[in-house]
Amino acid sequence: MKETNYVENKVYEYRVLQHLSQEKLGQAVGVSKQTIYAMEKGNYSPSLILAFKLAQFFDVPIDVLFTYREA
Repeated sequence: MKETNYVENKVYEYRVLQHLSQEKLGQAVGVSKQTIYAMEKGNYSPSLILAFKLAQFFDVPIDVLFTYREA
């Protein structure tokens, strides 16, 4: 049975607004550019720690950057 719940994120929007490459953002929060790419495409849900690191980096509440969806 395929899980239909997912986490939406606004990582791409915030990254672009700050003129950051995927690589630079990944370096800032301790992950690879591939992880940032996968997250932006919706193919990867970050750990809670990574989600908090990203929210702290962008200086926004975690629930602004990430939204849990039930389908």
